[in-house]
Amino acid sequence: MSERTVTVGLLGAGTVGSAVVRLLHERADAIARRAGVRLEVARVAVRHPERHADLPLAREALVDDVGLVVDDPGIDVVVELIGGIEPARTAILSAFANGKPVVTANKELLATGGQELFEAADAAGLDLAFEAAVAGGIPLIRPLKEALGGERIDRLLGIVNGTTNYVLTQMADRGWSFEEALAEAQRLGYAEADPSADVDGADAAAKCAILASIAFGSRVTLDDVYREGIRRVTAQDIADARRLGYVVKLLAIAELDDDEISARVHPAMIPASHPLAHVRDAFNAVFVEGPRIGQVMFFGPGAGGDPTATAVVGDLVTVARHRVFGGRGVGCTCVFDRRLRPMGDTHGQFYLNLHVEDRPGVLAEIAERFGHNGVSIERVWQEGAGHDAALLFVTHRAQEGAFQKTVAELRDLDVVHEVRSLLRVEGEEG
Repeated sequence: MSERTVTVGLLGAGTVGSAVVRLLHERADAIARRAGVRLEVARVAVRHPERHADLPLAREALVDDVGLVVDDPGIDVVVELIGGIEPARTAILSAFANGKPVVTANKELLATGGQELFEAADAAGLDLAFEAAVAGGIPLIRPLKEALGGERIDRLLGIVNGTTNYVLTQMADRGWSFEEALAEAQRLGYAEADPSADVDGADAAAKCAILASIAFGSRVTLDDVYREGIRRVTAQDIADARRLGYVVKLLAIAELDDDEISARVHPAMIPASHPLAHVRDAFNAVFVEGPRIGQVMFFGPGAGGDPTATAVVGDLVTVARHRVFGGRGVGCTCVFDRRLRPMGDTHGQFYLNLHVEDRPGVLAEIAERFGHNGVSIERVWQEGAGHDAALLFVTHRAQEGAFQKTVAELRDLDVVHEVRSLLRVEGEEG
């Protein structure tokens, strides 16, 4: 097969961008043989070109102006790895206006302004590829859009943030507090100096929005995803969960039920026997459920320069082949306008630990609150005595709003001294 060269313009050369440049340099011949096109990085826009002299690029390829990449008629494909909203949004729209397809890893932009970008790509008849935006090096976006295009996906359940998974793993293994585990994650480079996007659930929520949009064919944005982070998870929560046969994970959950979509991110207890319970450290895993496939699990490194770079280059290969040989990948799949179900209307199981008065009749008084709100108790047991008395509950599936109303009423009871812990339970009842 005769070989054609496709020139690549890169925006950003941080951890992932640098890894992309090196991967394309080191694997140039192998990629060209397999893809039928040669990928050549022609220009890279960075804030400080002098700091990237170690990259295997000609010195003149490094520029400090995004416009010199997206407006360059010699660039065939633009790769956006800046992150954030601006200038990434403007750069991508300019690339489309100049007739250039785009590869991006920008989950925040896709989860907030994806509709505008996909409409611009469709209007220009160009590719917008984003495999690297979710779950790093795990092939997930294209399988959802293409390989599983004929399935009616009912549910997605997964661990999609490596930082929080590492923190929770260390808390479980070493008995550390959240603060101790986070400090170690920062020392090792798993967490940023400002870890808010990770530990408060925003990163996972953006990924959940993207996955839900693709899986259910209806637009889900970052603001549509209910989210709780892991700051309030304690070492005692982790220990209690283990004693009861559970593991605590930060889960992204998206469901399609009665043609309504629910999307949420929060800590949850899952049975220790569940496959997600064995996903450790910075790894990611996503379960995809449907009536014909049953359950399919995608597992692998969810972040990091090299794994994410492989996803970027995989998209580049596909987009470059379309550029040379014609064709276009599956574009926007949001063809429905499905209702987003409020968090209070969702259903699930719950674990509740109450510090209570130790005297006869307390359990009956508390159980009456559950029953009044239509929340059925699956298991209840008492631990400790006297000043240390506690009642622990696991409910059957119940409406979120009804359970939260129950908890609010329990807080007002004289016999309840404290709500020590409240966690959702996933992976048990269907």
